[in-house]
Amino acid sequence: MKLSIDLGGTNIRIAQVEGGKCLNKVSVPCLAQQDASTVLNQLSQLIRSVMTEEVDGIGIGVPSIVDPQKGIVYNVANISSWKEIHLKEVLEEEFKVAVAVNNDSNCFALGECLFGEGRSFSHMVGITIGTGIGAGVIVGRRLYCGQYVGAGEIGSLPYQDSDFEHYCSSFFFKRYDTTGLLAAEKAAQGEQTALELWKEFGKHLGNLMKAVLYTYAPQAIVLGGGIVSAFPFFKEAMEIEMQSFPYKVILDNVKVVASSRKDSSLLGASALPESYLL
Repeated sequence: MKLSIDLGGTNIRIAQVEGGKCLNKVSVPCLAQQDASTVLNQLSQLIRSVMTEEVDGIGIGVPSIVDPQKGIVYNVANISSWKEIHLKEVLEEEFKVAVAVNNDSNCFALGECLFGEGRSFSHMVGITIGTGIGAGVIVGRRLYCGQYVGAGEIGSLPYQDSDFEHYCSSFFFKRYDTTGLLAAEKAAQGEQTALELWKEFGKHLGNLMKAVLYTYAPQAIVLGGGIVSAFPFFKEAMEIEMQSFPYKVILDNVKVVASSRKDSSLLGASALPESYLL
């Protein structure tokens, strides 16, 4: 049995994972505004609350740059006090089991590869669309991380007057003084302005999909994150924009699909101690 943790600036989620299933899931608000030791103590207490003798490893997904060999996390998003935390060393000393640390979007991609929509594919990209854009790259059913797990930061690619993150995440809706949730509610009611907004969002996302095809040419792209619940509102516009990709044989053989799982990141983190890294 593994303990799996999805550490975010808003919530910390933890679960016991066995046989591809999340058991005894717990989610608590993260004390992200506190000092580094307070957040670390909160994490330790949460682990202690679900730790059992059957647990033989801990996997953690963190929204940051990571040294996966040493398990050091740097400049964690939305936890300003975590500039450099030797997470693997601290937790292994306390709990006496192997600890593996990686980026949270990489955990999502690995979870989809092993347990979700990516199970039928050797090469895939998992993209999380929410507050920002994150991505994980799977090559030969293993996670390709690059230096300091920096591979897959496609949201930072230049696009129009900014980057893709500002057109393909919640930042897009802020431009129009709304949120993805509100826009989805209005679109579901048939409001034309909201439907047109989602079409524009889909066009931008289609351009991001083309960037992914150019750089990785995967067999599948799996979309996750809060905004993907509105997939039916932007799917068609995204696919129309993708048609201008020049290599038809690649375009015709890629599957772009929304994730149907809520625990992909936890499941992926649980596999980190088994070393699915390329």
